[in-house]
Amino acid sequence: MAARYGAYQNGRSGYRGNSRDNFYVYGNTVRQAEAAPSYRPRTQQRPAQPKRTSRQVAKNRNRAMSISPAYALFLAAAAFCAVLVCVLYLNLQADVVSRSENVTAMQEELADLTEANNTRYNAAADSVDIETVRSRAMGEMGMVYEAQGTVVEYERPAGDYVKQYSDIPENGVLAKSSDVSG
Repeated sequence: MAARYGAYQNGRSGYRGNSRDNFYVYGNTVRQAEAAPSYRPRTQQRPAQPKRTSRQVAKNRNRAMSISPAYALFLAAAAFCAVLVCVLYLNLQADVVSRSENVTAMQEELADLTEANNTRYNAAADSVDIETVRSRAMGEMGMVYEAQGTVVEYERPAGDYVKQYSDIPENGVLAKSSDVSG
């Protein structure tokens, strides 16, 4: 019987009578909206006289609200350190910005100098005509190309440079020593 009653109850749970709030109105007409009931907050009654607190509680509250000289000194030192750190950070930031601007200016100057150097090098290379140099060397100065047998090769001595005090002999040997054993 209890199960039958539950089934009956579940079947009727969506229907709550003829209340206007539960029905949907089809069509394009809307009924006049009902005004919402005005809300009045409940007035809270305060006691006419505040509670009296003990002297010890009042003393503790006053002590908690006051700042001791040691705590004030600590707060002042912490504030000074914070300001000092901020000032040092701003100085470092300004230094980084100025160095960055300096590097940028130097890079621009390097690019300009490199471009000017390349332009001057190309102008110098273009101004020299190899044919003119060869004809002038052979015609005016009497230079000739080497021929077979005119170039004498010799072994380089141990030093990095050679000082020539006399002509190189035909066989290409500068000096012979009988003491040198190979």
